[in-house]
Formats: sequence, C-alpha cells, structure tokens
Amino acid sequence: MTYRMGIALAALVNALVAVYLHLWKLGLVGTLACTSTARGCEFVQGSRYGWFLGVDVALIGAVGWAVVFVVALAGTAPSLEDDPRVTRLLGALVGGALLFTARLKYGEYVVLHAFCVWCLVNLATVLVTATLAVLDARRLDRLRAAGIEGMRGR
Repeated sequence: MTYRMGIALAALVNALVAVYLHLWKLGLVGTLACTSTARGCEFVQGSRYGWFLGVDVALIGAVGWAVVFVVALAGTAPSLEDDPRVTRLLGALVGGALLFTARLKYGEYVVLHAFCVWCLVNLATVLVTATLAVLDARRLDRLRAAGIEGMRGR
C-alpha cells in the first residue's frame, strides 16, 4: 500500500463518519451511537463548536474528506504517482484539516469540557493522514535526490 492509498483509505473513513454525524443532525438517523455521558457526542455536536460560519462542521468534514479521498486516489494513477503537485495539494488539504481539527478539539476539551468519540476518530485520522502526507513528500524528495525525474510528461 502506498502512502497515498493510506491517505485515501483514512479520508474515506473520516468522510463516512462525517456523513453519519451530518445525517444525525438532520434527523435522518436515530440515536447517536456514542458515549452516554451528559457531555458526550450529542452535547458537542449541538454546541456552537458543531457549527462554523453557520455551516454544520460534519458537512464541512464530509465534503473536505471526500476531496482528500478523490485527490489521494487520483494520485495513485501511474501518470501521477510521482507528481509532487499531488503531494503538495494533499499537504495543503490535510494541513487545513489539522488546523480546523485543532480548533474543534480546543472547543471540545478546553471550552466545553466534553468528549466525543467521533471527534476522536477524526483527530486520529487527521494525524495519520498528516504523517502519511509528510512521508509521501519525503519519498519524492528521495526520488529527486537520487536523480529520478518523477515528473512524467513535463
């Protein structure tokens, strides 16, 4: 499995979690499968940290992770597998997700004093995808240093 395949898989997992949370907020799924504490997932999802500029953060996550999934999957194509533009785009997308997640985790833990297991899944996935994006960038740096062009067709 390549780094980009790992990113695609992790992004798919996070996109599905975000879709689930968004559907719950829309009232299209029953109870939220989560912790049973008073300050659990429902509390966090219903708080002001469950929204950003009037948009459901789960919807933002679903769309964002779908984009990461598509870019990572496209980057596994033979014509793009060594293209540094894909790695830079993935780095930017995942970097944005990391910053957004940091804001949400601050709100969840520090401001709300709450814990949402689905938010923890997002955090873990963001950290995994960030690590994989860095490893992919290092892979391309090694290729470049070894004198392998890696930018096919340019």
